[in-house]
Amino acid sequence: MASLSSCDLIDVHPYDGDVDGETNLNVKNMAKIESLLANRDTICFAVISDTQRWYDETEDEVASINRRDDIDFVLHCGDITDFGVTKEFELQRDILQKLKMPYVVLLGNHDCIGSGKNVYRRIFGSENFSFVAGRTRFVCLDTNSLEYDFSNPVPDLNFIRKFIGDTTVRNTIPVMHVRPFADEFNDNVADAFNHYIHELPNPLFCLYGHGHSTEVTDLFGDGLLFYQITCAKYRQYYVFTLTTDNYEYKIVDY
Repeated sequence: MASLSSCDLIDVHPYDGDVDGETNLNVKNMAKIESLLANRDTICFAVISDTQRWYDETEDEVASINRRDDIDFVLHCGDITDFGVTKEFELQRDILQKLKMPYVVLLGNHDCIGSGKNVYRRIFGSENFSFVAGRTRFVCLDTNSLEYDFSNPVPDLNFIRKFIGDTTVRNTIPVMHVRPFADEFNDNVADAFNHYIHELPNPLFCLYGHGHSTEVTDLFGDGLLFYQITCAKYRQYYVFTLTTDNYEYKIVDY
């Protein structure tokens, strides 16, 4: 009588965290961005988010961005996965690796499910990070407070404070997955968060995803605009162009 060995009955657990392929990508790509754009007065970048379950749409988004000749780098505002599964991270990473320009990916709330945060750290790096493109610092933040049962300091205000008084840049752009006053954000620190954002060198605007729609909001009524980009399902991304003292943006349908 035939029998099955224990090895025949065990498959790889989706949350095992054993990553195949490229790792530490944010660090590598930030180095490329800083080197390529050092001291540039004009830079141009695309903003995407919430690609998660929409693989075909993400392929098309990457192809659309690659057809352009003006994009210096790409910002992905998080939720690269739907369930934080290792294979999801790998599949989405492999699509994004087809971009002709460097890119960075923030941590989204869906990316925190299961062991997703550990997989994110392995493939992309720290959940809070910063880089300089031209004369602008991008401060990229984990704002997924609910995923930690509000037990961890999320967003990390100390990380933001590190860049107050920075004389090496002209402007700052805070980037996050969840905006203040949204479901995942810890609203107990929303005012403090906004205060420290305004203490950064010339904050131009804020970028975020999560909401699955494209909209612009003066969230705190103080003139600092928050730009939300939709999910890949609805086939839109932003293109921002920064100049010495100003910026412009467009919404691209693909």
